[in-house]
Amino acid sequence: MELRAGLVGLGMMGRNHARVMSSTDQVALVGIADPVGDQTGNIDKSLIVSSVDELIERKLDLAVVACPTSEHEQVALQLCEAGVHVLVEKPLAVDSEGAKRIASAFDDANLVGAVGHIERFNPAIRSMRERIGAGEIGDLFQISTRRIGPFPNRIQDVGVVKDLATHDLDLTTWVGAANFSHIAAHTAHKAGRNHEDLVAITGLLENNIVTNHLVNWLSPVKERFTIATGENGSLVADTLLADLTFHKNANAPTPWEGISRFRGVAEGDMIRFAIAKPEPLRTEFEGFRDMVLENGGEVVSMSDGVLAVENAERVLDSASNAKSRLE
Repeated sequence: MELRAGLVGLGMMGRNHARVMSSTDQVALVGIADPVGDQTGNIDKSLIVSSVDELIERKLDLAVVACPTSEHEQVALQLCEAGVHVLVEKPLAVDSEGAKRIASAFDDANLVGAVGHIERFNPAIRSMRERIGAGEIGDLFQISTRRIGPFPNRIQDVGVVKDLATHDLDLTTWVGAANFSHIAAHTAHKAGRNHEDLVAITGLLENNIVTNHLVNWLSPVKERFTIATGENGSLVADTLLADLTFHKNANAPTPWEGISRFRGVAEGDMIRFAIAKPEPLRTEFEGFRDMVLENGGEVVSMSDGVLAVENAERVLDSASNAKSRLE
C-alpha cells in the first residue's frame, strides 16, 4: 500500500521534510501547501498549492505540518477534520490550551497524531537512554543539556524556550523516565526581539534526578550536548554529530586517612561508542508511516507534545516571577 502524503510549509524544516517524504518507501508526496510557494526552485511545481483546502482535495492519508507555530492549531484541526493522520513539528502549539485541543481532536477521531520532537530519534540520545535503562552508569543523578547557537531569522512567533528548549525538556523527561516536579528559570532579551533569546533552567524530576539546561540564540558557536551523570560515570551525547562517549569514574585518591571514609571520583577511562547513525528525521517519519500502516512504528505522542508545551510555560512563568530577573 502506498500512502498519499501532504506537507504544509516550505521553510527550512519543510524542505527537509519534503526531501525525506519524497524518498520514503510506501509513501507518495502528492502535494505541498505554502502561500508563497517554493522559494528555492527545487520542488516540482505540480506539487505546490497555496492553501490547506487545496492540499486536502488531493485525498491525503497523512500529512506533516511544518508551518509557523502560530498556525499549527488551525492547520492540524483542519487536517484532522478531513480524516488525515498528522505529524506536527514541535512545539505542538503556541500554548498548552491549543496543544490540548489538537491532542483531544486526534484522540476523538482515532487518528494517528504525532509531534516532531526529533531528538528522541537521534542515535546518540537513543543509545544513551538504552544504556541508562540497562544500568550501565548505575543510578542516574543528573541530566544536563547545552543547546546554543546563532539566531535563526526564520523564527518570529515564539522565543527560544518554546522553539529550542522544548527539545531539552522533552528529551530530559524521556531519558529520565519522569516529568518535572520543580522548574526554575531565568530568561534574557538581548537581541531586541519581543521574545526571549536566552534561558537558564534548573529542574528536578519526580524521581529526584537533578537537571539543568542552557539554551540561547546568542552564541556564534553551535553546540548540542546532553550529559547524563550516574554513580559509574557520565554519558556525553553530541547530537550534532550523533556521537556518544562514556567517561568512567575511577576511585579518587585519599591521601589523608581521616577522610578515607568519604567517597570521591576521579577521571577514568573514556569510551567512544560505535553506533549506527541513520538520519533522525527519516527515522521519525518512517515511524509515523508505520503507525499509519498499523505496522508497528514509534512516534512522540501528542500527549507528550502537550507536556513539553506545559513545561515550557512553567519555565516562562518561573522566569517572569523570578526575584532577580535578567533583562
